[in-house]
Amino acid sequence: MTGTTLNDGRDLGATFHDLMEVVVRWLPFGLSGVVAPSFLGFALINGFTFGIDLLLLTLFRSGLGLPVPIAFTIAYVLAFGLSFVLNRALNFRSHAPVGPQAGLYAVAILINYLAFILGVGSALTEIGLQYHLSRIVAGACEAAFMYSVMRWIIFRDTKN
Repeated sequence: MTGTTLNDGRDLGATFHDLMEVVVRWLPFGLSGVVAPSFLGFALINGFTFGIDLLLLTLFRSGLGLPVPIAFTIAYVLAFGLSFVLNRALNFRSHAPVGPQAGLYAVAILINYLAFILGVGSALTEIGLQYHLSRIVAGACEAAFMYSVMRWIIFRDTKN
């Protein structure tokens, strides 16, 4: 998807980034000076891929009858794969070789899963926080971690 152009010849990634810059300029309460366009793009893309994750989970579990751990894992991996492709092409507009980036992304996902999904989420539930709230807190930690890793490690060749 990197390098994909629109009918008028403009790069799709550049158009997406320009749109994020416009939206960030309209943020209230001085947030326009704090929120990077790539952070807004990350939030939109990952919100979308989270929805895809839930849709796939429902399809695999309720539609195909797969066991929960298998349905969860397949949906999680596919959604994170889509997130990688969309963030690489649209949000960070990276042109570096995809192989090393995909390897770094796989390591980041593993760390994310172990530290935040299982670690933080399980620990908070164990100390008495309701499991939905535990997952939301873990998700916030996950988002901060994944954005940071994508911006400053995986897609460091970009100027976002």
